[in-house]
Amino acid sequence: MEDFKDKVAFITGGASGVGLGQAKVLAGLGVKVVLADIRQDHLDQALAWFRERAAPAHGIRLDITDRAAFARAADETGRVFGAVQLLFNTAGVSAFGPLEKSTYEDYDWMMGVNFGGVVNGIQTFVPRMIAYGKGGHIVNTASLGAFNSNDPAGIYCASKFAVRGLTEALRGALARYNIGVSCLCPANVNTNIAEATLTRPAALSNTGYPLNDEILTSLRTIYSAGMDPVQLAEHVMKAIRKNQLYVIPYPEARASLQAGFDAVLAVLPPEDSDPQGVSRRQAAMARFIQEREKREKREKTSEKAP
Repeated sequence: MEDFKDKVAFITGGASGVGLGQAKVLAGLGVKVVLADIRQDHLDQALAWFRERAAPAHGIRLDITDRAAFARAADETGRVFGAVQLLFNTAGVSAFGPLEKSTYEDYDWMMGVNFGGVVNGIQTFVPRMIAYGKGGHIVNTASLGAFNSNDPAGIYCASKFAVRGLTEALRGALARYNIGVSCLCPANVNTNIAEATLTRPAALSNTGYPLNDEILTSLRTIYSAGMDPVQLAEHVMKAIRKNQLYVIPYPEARASLQAGFDAVLAVLPPEDSDPQGVSRRQAAMARFIQEREKREKREKTSEKAP
């Protein structure tokens, strides 16, 4: 995608942090932006910024785990600005602590928002984007933690691994509709994600992780040294123009990524160690793909038939 002017973008978590950075950069390109956010105070502050600059923006208070609310938000977006061609599944939450002390609620909250929210965005908007028929682009926000996991961030990383896997599959599925897909994998960003627990539902409040003012202050100190959200968003726009799968504008990530990839490759047997087994498995997969393609052609033909 090269021309952004007058297109409509829907951004979850759009009223602060990474999402707001995306909204500001998009507005500068002439995009009509919809900011979907769970916090009304953030929406009010963000919309004031756009009003001061006479930039077209609309705010919708949205809990991205609420599928019915997501559908209503999509309908409202259509009424206000028209069809969405740019979807940014950006909203996310985090909590850190000993993995073995995690509760079911810790899993349900982080997986529900970080992965479930992306699923809900895709399920809500992809059929509409396909029906609109003018292509577009989707950016799903994962994390550098989608490649490298660790104990204190185990659930968070699991949710981001899931986003990464889904995004790779979605890219292949939507290419035929001229809809590009990118996976944003940031490291540290200067955002207020340390305050994510303020939006945690009471029904999921049971946690195995300690949280106090000292911990929050420490997290805020770490995040304050991160990349500016607008700078990160500019990298995202470059990736959209190139239809680039991954967006990881952190040179310091190279060593950890290389180590992870090397560790995987190191356990693989030599390429010539099982020629018969390789041939058998590859032939079976080729047959499966051919049969699937034939089924898809038959289904398309039957759909076109009167």
